[in-house]
Amino acid sequence: MMLADSYGRVATDLRVSLTDRCNLRCAYCMPPEGLDWLPAPEVLTGDEIVRLLRVAVSMLGVREVRFTGGEPLLRKDLTSIVARTAALEPRPEISLTTNGIGLTRLAGALRDAGLDRINVSLDTLRPEVFRKLTRRDRLDDVLAGLEAAAAAGLTPVKVNTVLMRGLNEDEAVPLLKYCLSCGYELRFIEQMPLDAQHGWKRAEMVTAGEIFAALESAFSLIPDDAHARGSAPAETFLIDGGPVRVGVIASVTRPFCGSCDRVRLTADGQVRNCLFARQESDLRTALRSGATDAQIAARWQAAVAGKLPGHGINDPSFLQPDRPMSAIGG
Repeated sequence: MMLADSYGRVATDLRVSLTDRCNLRCAYCMPPEGLDWLPAPEVLTGDEIVRLLRVAVSMLGVREVRFTGGEPLLRKDLTSIVARTAALEPRPEISLTTNGIGLTRLAGALRDAGLDRINVSLDTLRPEVFRKLTRRDRLDDVLAGLEAAAAAGLTPVKVNTVLMRGLNEDEAVPLLKYCLSCGYELRFIEQMPLDAQHGWKRAEMVTAGEIFAALESAFSLIPDDAHARGSAPAETFLIDGGPVRVGVIASVTRPFCGSCDRVRLTADGQVRNCLFARQESDLRTALRSGATDAQIAARWQAAVAGKLPGHGINDPSFLQPDRPMSAIGG
């Protein structure tokens, strides 16, 4: 059994949102006052998450599991979920996307539990810009979290950066220099229409082309082997001849939908076959109504089978998903 769609793509990479809650209020994600969080009874329990992961891994061919949020470090049972995921057969590759706040306390435990890799969001190195972007004064905590992840052996530590017009668009080179000095792998991500306020405007987005131009003012970039990219979202480049690389995820201007191998599970147990899907498939109700593993697997297969050929951002009829990024998971 596989998670295949009608266009020949097979989903082997599962993104699991563990919570919609977050301890930052990033301007491109949610309003200053935050959002109405999911009521606790609607959020999947640790046992429910692990059962769905077992179905995905043992019956549906999922090989990679990435835990996301909201902010996944806010889940008190995160370490337990990671350990139980690492015990699945066949064992999937396990990664985590986080804002880094709390990693100084948890990095070692997560590594011991079986976490393989980590991605930390970092959009600026300037405290005043960090405060403006996230509406919190936590830059030092994020930088310390990155250091803790590297010290714990969660390598390569990857850094995710979104550049925004009028805020941090001038930081491409400083951020890359910082990551090079620390041994982190930097990934720039084009800002996508996933904010809760639905205020995204294409004209205001810093494009991949602009990011390349900024980086090439200070570095020599050589395109990496295109065949090695496979279904990875990041287009990677060798810096000054290599071996160190920088990546750009250009979901808007250079979409890669044709090779997408991802499927998403929200914190309340809904399958999303695309980050920008406007429909979801409910696994939580089946799970809590006594469905067998085979029945859950069949529902999951049906959800992925209906995946559209692309996200449609560049289509005039595109409509932004109702759920913001914090409620979908990365």
